[in-house]
Amino acid sequence: MKEQMKEGNVKEMMEEQKELLTMERFEEATDIVSQVTNETKLLYSTYFSQMTGNKVYLKPENMQTTGSYKIRGSYYKISTLPEEQRAKGLIAASAGNHAQGVAYAAMHYGCKATIVMPQNTPLLKVNRTKEYGAEVILYGKDYDEACAHALELAEEHGYTFIHPFDDAAVITGQGTIAMEIIKELPTVEYVLVPIGGGGLAAGVSKLLKLFNPNIHIIGVEPANAACMKASIEAGEIVTLPSANTIADGTAVRTPGKLNYEIVKDNVDEIITIADEELIVAFLDLMENHKIVAENSGLLTIAALRHLDIKNKKVVSVISGGNMDVITMSSIVQHGLVERGRIFTVSVLLPDTPGQLVSVASTIAEAQGNVVKLEHNQFVSVNRMAAVELRVTIEAFGKEHRDEIVHKLAEAGFRPRLVSSKGQISLN
Repeated sequence: MKEQMKEGNVKEMMEEQKELLTMERFEEATDIVSQVTNETKLLYSTYFSQMTGNKVYLKPENMQTTGSYKIRGSYYKISTLPEEQRAKGLIAASAGNHAQGVAYAAMHYGCKATIVMPQNTPLLKVNRTKEYGAEVILYGKDYDEACAHALELAEEHGYTFIHPFDDAAVITGQGTIAMEIIKELPTVEYVLVPIGGGGLAAGVSKLLKLFNPNIHIIGVEPANAACMKASIEAGEIVTLPSANTIADGTAVRTPGKLNYEIVKDNVDEIITIADEELIVAFLDLMENHKIVAENSGLLTIAALRHLDIKNKKVVSVISGGNMDVITMSSIVQHGLVERGRIFTVSVLLPDTPGQLVSVASTIAEAQGNVVKLEHNQFVSVNRMAAVELRVTIEAFGKEHRDEIVHKLAEAGFRPRLVSSKGQISLN
């Protein structure tokens, strides 16, 4: 009986929270957050439009104050708190972007902020959070463990906990993105939005459906952290055993309860994206629009390749751009390898003068550019029979790569492609 009463209370609370998500509240939030946010105007993408056969627009929240959309929800939430609550100090758990939003808002209101971040949070996000005046505590292997610790600290010290996504005011603040989309493109037909805990998707989808129930909303999750999709398919909140993805901002194992209810009612479908697709999306966005987006922000860009529609007006929300340089360099390298623009080939040749020049000449004739050479004389006990030469080459793409390998084979060098993990694979 007690469990039934508890479940009933939770459902009643959820309904009360959902009722707060009104057009009037969204309009109020839009006015308030505009005090600190940039108006990230839509960018029409010729490249993605031609690729998909649609009219694709980008909503570049990577250009937002603090580098992501999170400032919207955290600032609006903190604006609604009574002064005495703010005076007690604020605490939040975050993989990085919510941390910066809360820290920035706390600095604006002159109150103390403590942020608990997972231990693997990129250094850029940690430092930026500290720069806004917050105390940062690194704890846990993912958001869920960091959040549990933050809640303990909130109870111990009397801090006001600012949830990153499962809160009506936070959701309303995030939904102000939809207000700007409608203002610029009232005839929008499809909107793609990333999903981590679900706050962004809940706010954007709720407001868009209030404007026009016919707008088709697609949520996009990392394949290895698709907690919302798993929950909707199960018909109840599901906690994943892990959230192992390079999209750290959406590496959430359990969606928010309120978000789950709103997404279930308003998001039309959910697409999942493999990490490898994010790498390709980074290059697409960087090379064609000179835009740097973090991996979670790339989810909707990668999802464009999954659309089975034509001649529609589509908006992809790029949720943030807080990517550290080390991660960026790794993504670029893997992306070039994935596209065949950088590859390594192993050739076996006699250890005699002139062989290296012959290999280099063959590659040059095929218009390949040598980036790196590794000469291994100990691949065989008979050096005169064979030594190994590994050549890293820059090419125009996979077809050009295959052409270079073919030319090496014709020249008698028995080439073998070397995978990014260092293992030789037969061509």
